Amino acid sequence: MSGAPPRSRRAGILIPLFSLVSSRGWGIGEITDIRPVARWLESAGQRILQLLPINEMPPGETSPYSALSAMAVDPQFIAVHALEDFGATGGEQALAAGLRERLDAAREAAAIDYRSVREVKQAALRRSYAHFRDRELASGTRRASSFLAFCEDQAWWLDDYALFRALHAHHGERSWFDWPTPLRERHPHALHDARQRLADDLRFRQYMQWVAADQWGSARDETPGVQLFGDLPFMVSGDSADVWARQDEFRLDASVGVPPDAFSATGQDWGLPVYRWDLLAERDLDWLRNRARRNADLFDGYRVDHLVGFYRTYYRPLDGGEPAFVPDTEEAQQWLGERVLSVFREPGTEIIAEDLGVIPDFVRASLTRLDVPGYRVFRWERQWHEPEHPFRDPLEYPASSVATSGTHDTEPMTVWWEGASQAERKAVLAIPFFCQRLSREDLSEALGSQEPSRILREAMLELLFASGSDILLLPIQDLFGWRDRINQPATVSDGNWTWRLPWPSDRMVTEPDAMAMATQLREWSRVHGRLTD
Repeated sequence: MSGAPPRSRRAGILIPLFSLVSSRGWGIGEITDIRPVARWLESAGQRILQLLPINEMPPGETSPYSALSAMAVDPQFIAVHALEDFGATGGEQALAAGLRERLDAAREAAAIDYRSVREVKQAALRRSYAHFRDRELASGTRRASSFLAFCEDQAWWLDDYALFRALHAHHGERSWFDWPTPLRERHPHALHDARQRLADDLRFRQYMQWVAADQWGSARDETPGVQLFGDLPFMVSGDSADVWARQDEFRLDASVGVPPDAFSATGQDWGLPVYRWDLLAERDLDWLRNRARRNADLFDGYRVDHLVGFYRTYYRPLDGGEPAFVPDTEEAQQWLGERVLSVFREPGTEIIAEDLGVIPDFVRASLTRLDVPGYRVFRWERQWHEPEHPFRDPLEYPASSVATSGTHDTEPMTVWWEGASQAERKAVLAIPFFCQRLSREDLSEALGSQEPSRILREAMLELLFASGSDILLLPIQDLFGWRDRINQPATVSDGNWTWRLPWPSDRMVTEPDAMAMATQLREWSRVHGRLTD
């Protein structure tokens, strides 16, 4: 397929942006926190920072996989303390006492307090925008010209997004399904009137995206040794700018999900609308092409979430009808999936495929033929058709694959090992690499102890560095043996999506444990051909 950049043997770390809380941050990881983390990654010989989606989420939502927009960066990631307009208005000291108290509490919280972060940042950003509007826009300054140029250049997505977001706020953050009919159905005169009435709020929404783009561009420019990888969610929320603007391209009488799998015996219902693949195909997949264009502006590469859904989408009719796949034939599914992957690759961005769960053989064959790396999650890579289900030796993973110890949806490696049966542990330790690296005493301890020893954990990590996969992406929890989980699939919990690093992200390059791990990671990268000096 055209557009795919050449690959090299690399290693990287998965850390959600929201987890990168710094000493100056406002209780959540921010765009400017990418820089210090990237410096730590460079010291560790790691060349990829894998993030989760950064799209704007609805108020009250914490899952980055249910977004208000497939294009907009969530303003909660803006580093307000680094914003020129905020400083010009007096900075934190000018915040109302109640807001300062909430900010202090959010900074000290053990987990991310999304509500406080959003409310305090919105107040600060509105004040910053008012200063920019009255001092910069009114005077036609250089920054004003930069802002207007951004709005013109990004109008292909920014105009609909800003209007949607302003209308959403104007209607008390109610879903667009509940708006007055002329706005819900996008009557031209109603949209024109709304743009006039809400002009200042539209500018505010555009301003926040301009600020986010400026900070993001600076973060990328200042971290040339580390590639930023994003995550393209399979779908956005029905209550989103994209669905509102392109209503005929989605089925709103059905819901996307997955059939029964290892995470859920009954399958999952995500409550998201279904693509009208027939109409999208007639329009040459233009909305997906726009998503690819936007992701190419932000990232060096990205993970395609729920890859199999782009070949065949599993949906449940809202009227209780039988679940089904669309398209409904293998020939049509293969054509669709390969066309979508071609579109994603058009801008020249590197893509990797989240091909986990129930995946038909023809989809895996398609990925191999197209040279799109799929995932090899160590704990699931077993030869299920052989007696006792031996583990596949990671040294034999195909080069066109992504080796990993787990994902944001799995329990950390330490917790997995604690719950592993004796048979599963024996199958792991039968891999030749462990027999070569571990003594008899170490192997015996690994079978009998509750949690993995440091020696065993490091042997597992080094085995993945040695794997045949060109790309290695490890959740940061597994490097340090942490037990903290990012998400529990098919659950709604205050603990999901709220985990933050145990130390400020800007101190990683001085934190003794972090730097000791950086030294070890760099050595493994050197020994196993994943380091380019």
